[in-house]
Amino acid sequence: MQLRTILVDDEKTSREILRNYLTKYCKNIAIIGEAENINEALELTKKHEVDLVFLDVEMPYGNAFDFIDKLDKPKFEIVFVTAYDHYAIEALNNQVAYYLTKPISIDNLIKAVDYITEIKEIEEKLQNTVLKPKNLKIQGKITIPTQSGFEVLEIHDIIYAKADDNYTELYLKNNKKKLVSKTLKYFDDALKENGFARIHKSYLVNVNYIVSYKKGSGGTVVLSNQKELNVSASKKANLLAYFK
Repeated sequence: MQLRTILVDDEKTSREILRNYLTKYCKNIAIIGEAENINEALELTKKHEVDLVFLDVEMPYGNAFDFIDKLDKPKFEIVFVTAYDHYAIEALNNQVAYYLTKPISIDNLIKAVDYITEIKEIEEKLQNTVLKPKNLKIQGKITIPTQSGFEVLEIHDIIYAKADDNYTELYLKNNKKKLVSKTLKYFDDALKENGFARIHKSYLVNVNYIVSYKKGSGGTVVLSNQKELNVSASKKANLLAYFK
């Protein structure tokens, strides 16, 4: 699958190195443009149909996060390429599919392209099919702590869970909400084998209640209660793996 790609970096030498690596090691990359600041990058994304953007963080006229803020539901994926590794967590929580540090590792570059290629191929394959979660029936119960002891919930009644610092909000199919003194990671570990997918740092969803998926840089899912939740680009493959 060919990925139409643009390179965004204010340093010409950095663009040349990345271009050479991609040309030599990633044969499905088609470089359709280059930019040295976010304004030029935005113009390229308006003029061309783009699948992938390699984006430096620190540039003139605004940084990479300014670029992301100016996008209106982009359909392309973003890979950060930067010398500053302290942006990693923020990047992966802000519609960024992969994070590469300079000097670029060829192995990591190939992994980034392979990951995005996999996402794009799965999205294309699923686009015109009836989505069927692999786990059609979820059985079992889970206990949640209360002041006087614990409450028992049917797992299949949980539509999604949302992080709230060290607490978790559980949204149930009877339109009720439970605030639980457990982290989202606790529920992720407890429910991931029962048809629940971590789609974002803040969300864990029961895939049986997903009614639609919207492509994009990150993208979103719509649940049966009409709630639309963001999907982190780095979590896409995990989510799409639940469907066949």
